[in-house]
Amino acid sequence: MIATSSRAAPVAVSVNRRAWPALLSRPYPAVMGVLNITPDSFSDGGKFIMPERAVAQARSMIAGGADIIDIGAESTRPYGAESISTDEEFKRLRPILTDVVSLGVPVSIDSMKSAVVAWALDTGAAIVNDVWGLQRDPEMARLVAARRCPVVVMHNRDRADPGIDIMADISGFFARSLVIATEVGISRENIALDPGIGFGMTPEQSMMVLARLDQLGTFGLPLLVGASRKRFICTVSPCEPDQRLGGSIAAHLIAARGGARIIRTHDVPETVQALRVARAIWDKE
Repeated sequence: MIATSSRAAPVAVSVNRRAWPALLSRPYPAVMGVLNITPDSFSDGGKFIMPERAVAQARSMIAGGADIIDIGAESTRPYGAESISTDEEFKRLRPILTDVVSLGVPVSIDSMKSAVVAWALDTGAAIVNDVWGLQRDPEMARLVAARRCPVVVMHNRDRADPGIDIMADISGFFARSLVIATEVGISRENIALDPGIGFGMTPEQSMMVLARLDQLGTFGLPLLVGASRKRFICTVSPCEPDQRLGGSIAAHLIAARGGARIIRTHDVPETVQALRVARAIWDKE
C-alpha cells in the first residue's frame, strides 16, 4: 500500500497556480468533465473502467471543451454505493491517471481517502475533490494544506432528512469545513464549495438548493455545482439517468445564474455550448 505523503508535488503545484485562478475568472463557468472508472456509478458505471476507454473518454471531453477532468475510482452515489479498499482504488487508478494527466488539462482526484489523494497528486493530479468536505478523513485537510493545491469542499450527509432546513444545514457544514481548513493553513484562494446536489438530500431539497444557490455567495468562495443526471430530474420528468440531458442543462444554467463558477457534468460539449450561449444572452440584458 502507498502511504500518505505531505511532501511537495511540483507538477501539481505548478499546474494549480497557472490554471485555477484563470478558470475561475472567466465570464462563464469552467466545466469539469466526470470520468467514473467504477463498475457501479449511478449513470455510467462500468462504461469506462477499461483504461483505453477511460483515456479515450477523457480525450473526448477535452475536445468538447472540458477545462478539468474529475476522476473517481470509487462510486459516491448517494444510494447503494459499496465502499472499496484503498488497494482496490489504487488498482483502478494506476493504469489510467498518468495518461489522463498527460492530456494537458488539470485533473481532479475524486476520493475520500487521503492516501489515494496523496498518490494522485504525486502522479500529476492538480485538484482535490473531497465529497466529505475535509470532515471524514482526518488527514485530508493536512494533506491539502501541505500541497497547497485547490480543493473542492462538498456538503454531504449520511441520509436525507426532509424535515431540515437544507440551506442552513449546508451553511453549517461549510462553516465547520472552513474552520478545519483555517486551522491547518489551507489558503481560501484554493477552496471551492460544492453544495452536493443529491447527496443526503431529497429531490425537493436538491431543487431548493439550486433555486437558492446565491445564498451561499455569503461565504465569498467560488461555487461548484454538479447536477448532472441527478435523481431529482426524473421526479419532474420520469426518465433513466442517460436520458436526463435536458434536465441537467436546465439545472446547470440556473446554477450559473445563481453564481456557480464550476459546473461538473457527464455531458461536456452540450453543457459548454449551453453555458456560452446563456452567457452571451445574459450579456445583452
